[in-house]
Amino acid sequence: MNDVYGMLKEFKSKYKSTVAWRLKAHAKVVKKHLNPEENVLYAFVAQKGFSSFDLFSTFAVVLTNKRIILAQKRLLFGYLFLAITPDLFNDLTVDTGMIWGKVNIDTVKETVVLSNISKGAVDEIETNITEYMMSEKKKYNDSEKNR
Repeated sequence: MNDVYGMLKEFKSKYKSTVAWRLKAHAKVVKKHLNPEENVLYAFVAQKGFSSFDLFSTFAVVLTNKRIILAQKRLLFGYLFLAITPDLFNDLTVDTGMIWGKVNIDTVKETVVLSNISKGAVDEIETNITEYMMSEKKKYNDSEKNR
């Protein structure tokens, strides 16, 4: 299923307190960068950044069968795109506060902080990302051993 916009809308309607804007525009950026053999497994929205007060940096976060994609259509010109492949994934942490939660994706190069997520959604996000990345890392490690 590659209906990114539908998956983002479904996530937003399920977790109403998640702060997110312009889902259709962000979904178009994701679709532009999906490779031919790539399928969308899970999608959600969040604000990229540390601050709970930064309410205008919405990103579409998409888990595919090849990588994690973060995409944002800028308001006037251009877009931002970030891909995290299983070999760069280190760790994932979840932090919940009074209203929202944060998901921190630690990679070899940086830590990506996704904030202003409904507290109820962080467990679902953690499960989807962790289970996928651990199975992919195992495949990656097995192929390295066979070389």
